[in-house]
Amino acid sequence: MKTRAPKYFSYFKTSEDGHATIEFVIMVPVLLIILLSSVELGVLTLRYALLERALDVVVRDIRLTTGVDFVHDDIRDDICEVASIIPDCSNNLKLEMMTMDLRNWTGIPTETVCTDRAEVVQPLSTFESGVSNQLMVLRACAKIEPLFPTTGLGASFETDNAGDYALVTTTAFVQEPK
Repeated sequence: MKTRAPKYFSYFKTSEDGHATIEFVIMVPVLLIILLSSVELGVLTLRYALLERALDVVVRDIRLTTGVDFVHDDIRDDICEVASIIPDCSNNLKLEMMTMDLRNWTGIPTETVCTDRAEVVQPLSTFESGVSNQLMVLRACAKIEPLFPTTGLGASFETDNAGDYALVTTTAFVQEPK
């Protein structure tokens, strides 16, 4: 029995059968992870760019119409109309609008308030309408489910209890005088 084992192993040592299969098995998962991660990154970038553009378009309207009290839902619907690529935008987008005092600067709060599908009640956060010549900060947070949540880049996102990641964009503007 001792003499058969070395002959058996020497066959594997000299045989090149299955050489391409082993390379395929090693490389295809790596290439698939890279492909899926690049698709995930492309969609994330597109959604972020459209959310930021929609926020800028809507803020321009807000800035030029001084004296009108804006409602969270109206601004959210306007943003969702411009940023049509965000899935279920009216339920997944939350806004914060706050006034900032330039003479007594405290900084923009770092805590971002977003929606969470895992929570039943989601109270409205800070939403203040400004007056003429007042500095306003508007922050939009959209929660989006990753395309490939268990693979590559999608698995590395910081997610909430429902498995969604946050796209957050902030803009500042000054209300035009009446």
